[in-house]
Amino acid sequence: MDEYIVSARKYRPMSFDSVVGQQALTTTLKNAVKSGKLAHAYLFCGPRGVGKTTCARIFAKAINCEHPTADGEACNECESCKAFSEGRSYNIFELDAASNNSVENIKSLMDQTRIPPQVGRYKVFIIDEVHMLSTAAFNAFLKTLEEPPAHVIFILATTEKHKILPTILSRCQIYDFERMTVPNIISHLKSVAEKENIQYEEEALNVIAEKADGGMRDALSIFDQTASFSQGNITYQKVIEDLNVLDADNYFHIIDLALENKVSEVMVLLNDVINKGFDGGHLVNGLASHVRNVLMAKDAQTLPLLETSQQQRQRYQEQAQRCPVRFLYSALQIMNRCDVEYRQSSNKRLLVELTLIQVAQITQKDDDVPASGRSPKRLKSLFKNLILKAQQKPAPQVAGSLRHHDETARRCQGGSREQVAAPSPGGTHVTAAEHPAAKVATGLPKSINLGALSMSFDNLLKSDRKKAREDEPEITNKDENEPFTQQDLVVRWRAMCTRMPDKMQALAQRMKNITPTITEFPNIQVLAENNIQLNEMLPIRSRIRATLAKDLHNGQIGLTIRLARQEEIKPMLTPREEFDRLMKTNRSVKKLVETLGLELA
Repeated sequence: MDEYIVSARKYRPMSFDSVVGQQALTTTLKNAVKSGKLAHAYLFCGPRGVGKTTCARIFAKAINCEHPTADGEACNECESCKAFSEGRSYNIFELDAASNNSVENIKSLMDQTRIPPQVGRYKVFIIDEVHMLSTAAFNAFLKTLEEPPAHVIFILATTEKHKILPTILSRCQIYDFERMTVPNIISHLKSVAEKENIQYEEEALNVIAEKADGGMRDALSIFDQTASFSQGNITYQKVIEDLNVLDADNYFHIIDLALENKVSEVMVLLNDVINKGFDGGHLVNGLASHVRNVLMAKDAQTLPLLETSQQQRQRYQEQAQRCPVRFLYSALQIMNRCDVEYRQSSNKRLLVELTLIQVAQITQKDDDVPASGRSPKRLKSLFKNLILKAQQKPAPQVAGSLRHHDETARRCQGGSREQVAAPSPGGTHVTAAEHPAAKVATGLPKSINLGALSMSFDNLLKSDRKKAREDEPEITNKDENEPFTQQDLVVRWRAMCTRMPDKMQALAQRMKNITPTITEFPNIQVLAENNIQLNEMLPIRSRIRATLAKDLHNGQIGLTIRLARQEEIKPMLTPREEFDRLMKTNRSVKKLVETLGLELA
C-alpha cells in the first residue's frame, strides 16, 4: 500500500503557472527572473493558506535555475533544480521564525550569508512567520538587510504585516497575496477530485469553499476530511453533516416565512435549529450573510459580488425578486444590532427570538393579528388620527374660539373692529375669512391685524440679534500680536476659569477639566465633551476670546468651540490611575515615593 499524502502537500504547486488565484503576482515574479532584475529582499504577506511559502520556494528555485525557460519558470532539469526538489540544496535555507525567534538564531543565519554559494548564483533565505521575531532579533537582522552581500536574497513571509518594523518594510519589495475566491477554490477542488477519482456534487464543493474562508490549504484539508467521511462520493448532505454546517435551506425558508409574517413558524424553525446543536448567534450571523447575498442578487451590477456556485446564485436571484429592498435593509439593521448585543446579553436565546420576530414583522400591515408588536411608527399614526378627530369640532365651538380671538383683538385696538390678521404657522397673515372655520361662524370680524401689537416676529428676531451684538465684547488689543506657547494658553485658561462669576462656577469647574489647544497659531480650539457643555460655552464664546486675547497679549486670536469626537475624549483618571501614571512617566516622583515610602491615601 502506497504511503498516503494529504492533498495540500500532494498537489502543492511546483511552478508559477500552477499557483491558483495569484496571477498578477506570479507574473511579476516571472518577469523579474526573466530580466534578472532581482531585489535583495522580498516580503510576501497575506492570509493563511494562499501560497506565500509556496511562491517563495518556487521563486527561490527559479532564481538559481541554470537554464530558466523563456517565460521565467525553472527548468526542473538542471543540478540546482534537482537538488532543490530532492531537498539537498545548500543554496536555499528556510527558517521558521515562530520557533526560532531569538537573537542567536538570527545571528547564526547571518553568519551563513558571508559564505558564497558553491553551486548557482544566489543564496536564498526564506524566513516564514517573520513577524514572530523579537525586537532584538529584528535589530540584529536589520544591519544585514541594509547592506546584504551581492549573492544573498531574503524572502520574508508573514500573515501580519503590521507587526513588522517600518525599517524592515522600507527595505523590501512587498507583495500582498489575495484571498482565494470561492470559484477559484471550487475549480481547483474539481481538478483534485478528478485526479483522485472522487465523485462530487458542485453544491458540496461550494460549502467546502465557503468554509475555507479564502484559504486553499484549508479547502484541501476539508476536502480530504469530507472525502474520507463520504467514502469517495462527496454529496451536499454528507458535507453539511460532517462539517456540522447549518443547511442554507433554513435561511431561504426563514426569509420566505418572514415575508408572510409567519412568526410562529419562524419560532418553530429556530427551536429545531437550536435542538440540533447550533448556536442562536450563529444562526443570526448566517441569516445576515444570506440577506446580504439576496440584496446583492437584486441588481445585475452587484451580482458578481456573490461568491457562490451558479445553482446557488440562481436561488438568490429568485428570492430577491420576492423581497422588497426596504425589507432587506431593515432586516440587516436588526440583525446587526443583535450581533452587537449578543455577547453582552444574559438571555441569548430570547435576544435571538426577538430579533427574528422583528424581522418577521417588517412587512406587517395589520396590527390586529396575533404576536404582532406595535412599533413607534404605528403609535405615531394613532396619535395623528386622534389629532385629526380633535380638529373636527362642532361649529359652535369653532365660532366661540374665533369670537375669543375677536374680543382679544378688540381690546388691543381700543374696541375698533379693524382687520386683525392671525399669524399662520408659516409666518404669513391669515384673515378670518380665510380661516377654515369661517364658513360656519357668523358675526365675526373679517380680519385681525397684529400692527397694534407694535412688534412682529421679524422685529423680535432683529431685536434678539441686535441685543446679541450689543452684549458681544470687543477685543481692545487688536494691534497686539505677541507669541504664546501651549503652556501659556493652559495657564491663562485656568486663570480665566477661576475669575468667572459666582453664578457660573459650575460651568467654570467643568471648563477647568478642558485643555484648549493651539491648532494653527494663533487659532485656538476647545473641545466640549458633550452637547450640554457645548451649549453652555457657545453663548460666552466672544467673552472667552476677548479675555484670552487680553491675557495672552494677542488680539489676532481665533477661537473654535466644537463637540469632541469619540476618539478625542480622554477618559477621566481616578486618583489611583493618575498616581500610577505619574510613577511610570516621572522618574523624580517615582524616586521620591520609593525613598520616603509614600502611599496614596
